Amino acid sequence: MTPTDDLVRAVQRNCDISDARHAGNFTLCIFLLKMREHYRWEKRLPFSATLAKEDVGDWLAERETLWNAIEDDEFLDIPTAGGICNPFDGTNINTALLPDSLVYSAGYGRYLKPHFFVGDLLRRESHEGLEILVSGREHARDMAAPAAMLQGTTVFVRQESIRREAWSHIEEWQWHKQDGALGRAMRTFGDHLAPDDLLERVTGAETETAILHELGEAMAGNLLGPRWNELYFSRSCGRTEIITRAVRDLLADALSTLPGLLQRDHPPALHYYFANLRGMRRELSPELVAAYDQWAASGDLSPLRDAAAHGADRWHQAAHAILDMHQSDPDTWSEKVAETFGLA
Repeated sequence: MTPTDDLVRAVQRNCDISDARHAGNFTLCIFLLKMREHYRWEKRLPFSATLAKEDVGDWLAERETLWNAIEDDEFLDIPTAGGICNPFDGTNINTALLPDSLVYSAGYGRYLKPHFFVGDLLRRESHEGLEILVSGREHARDMAAPAAMLQGTTVFVRQESIRREAWSHIEEWQWHKQDGALGRAMRTFGDHLAPDDLLERVTGAETETAILHELGEAMAGNLLGPRWNELYFSRSCGRTEIITRAVRDLLADALSTLPGLLQRDHPPALHYYFANLRGMRRELSPELVAAYDQWAASGDLSPLRDAAAHGADRWHQAAHAILDMHQSDPDTWSEKVAETFGLA
């Protein structure tokens, strides 16, 4: 069912306000990449379409003018059949929307940027006390559009975002044809397939991996307690947030994602996981990369099983060390975190 125009307008305006306030958090390169994909989404253009630089430039100038006008606006309440709701009251909004096969989410991502979206509901299931909602076509979204988020006891998985990222990896592989995790993933998913068929296969597998990760986030949350969320609302530099998020992600993966992938024995998804292990997560876990390389060379999964089991303890201890630094000295904990991980 298509959501009402009033609801879509309200959600999209909140997305635009969030973008206006937080676009400066991104480096210029990342900003331009995200805005190009946001333009593609808004214009409903296929991934294979070539974007005209002039059209994108004109659209971006209009968007920045809009941002300047609304940056200081308050977020709008959301009109639903059940009444007017605060935009962060996802529970009551979804109570009204889910019977019509629509799903809504509101939460905070990196740099405390609010994320909103409303989309079509594809799947609804439960797992160990968590509700899992998988969405398809999105009717309103912001420029960042994270692929999955855990909000309370609800996991939101956004297939549009997963599909968009999967296409970028397929293009990367088509351009460079490099060996490594991405090349192995594409070959085992089926490099003989037509691009659209390959995209659907990757998207389906990555949807299940995203669910595993968010289940791990819930497990990590139970281990770390409410103090962890205080880290994100304290004053910390951007690098410290990147480190703390990477530690939490690695803990979630050691608890759920990797054990789940290993149990499923699905090599394409496992290769694709390591193709996505980039940035700070990769920098902090060279032993995990080494275990993957051993498996890729020998076919023996035992090094990966050992690395996942060791990682569950290691990242649990690392996360608690970060909590202790924050509790003992809230003013300088950021510097201590970077020093602890050799990243000062």
